Amino acid sequence: MFDRLLDVLSGRRLCVVTGAGLSTDSGIPDYRGPDSPPRNPMTFQQFIGDPDFRRHYWARNHLGWRHMDAARPNAGHRALAGLERAGVVHAVITQNVDLLHTKAGSRRVIDLHGTYAQVRCLTCGAAISRATLAERLEHANPGFAETVAAAQGVEIAPDADAVITSTEHFRMVDCESCGGLLKPDIVYFGESVPKPRVAAAYEVVDEAEALLVAGSSLTVMSGLRFVRHAAKRRIPIVIVNRGSTRGDEFATLTLEAGCSEALLALFDASTAISA
Repeated sequence: MFDRLLDVLSGRRLCVVTGAGLSTDSGIPDYRGPDSPPRNPMTFQQFIGDPDFRRHYWARNHLGWRHMDAARPNAGHRALAGLERAGVVHAVITQNVDLLHTKAGSRRVIDLHGTYAQVRCLTCGAAISRATLAERLEHANPGFAETVAAAQGVEIAPDADAVITSTEHFRMVDCESCGGLLKPDIVYFGESVPKPRVAAAYEVVDEAEALLVAGSSLTVMSGLRFVRHAAKRRIPIVIVNRGSTRGDEFATLTLEAGCSEALLALFDASTAISA
């Protein structure tokens, strides 16, 4: 099944762009997979402009971040880390915020949209860990997580979120340094990826001899732009995803398959060659 994948990528130095489809095997749902329920991701304007919405978000996140923090890399993440050690993959650009590439041992990772594990003040820029904020929120809302989980059950959503309805009594906390609004250090819809991060991502695409996309529909421009850039460079582009993507027209090869299976096949073939 993966013979054509291996034919296109064999012997080439790869940059890999990953999306939510890579992390579904770790129990983290995606936004746009063929089996995913409809979801309305939060926008930056909603977060900063509506205190009720912001409280609802923090209540959900107070439960959901724990699930993401407990998630472990799957075979696909481990295969990519192994491919980096073997000198096949030189960098990963991930649209995911789950840190699973780093947990798997990948060393050169560009977290394009940030990560769930840090929180930043929108006024003074002070940063704290999500674990530290969890302690403050638990102190302000004793027993909230356990009570909601027992009463409603918890459905986990993407981006360290959880689907719960009763949040009107949840108490938010502000920056201890200046009293400003705290926000997860994640790029929301309606925000721009920081320019230095984008520049670093373009740089690793420029260093590559082929681009592999794993588990992304490329619906948003933050990922699609690197496929377009690779197409301008005329290097091979392979897209592995369940369902069509916005980048299919630029691809040398599209493969509708699971990410873990495809990346394991690439890892096995690469290590067999080097053995």
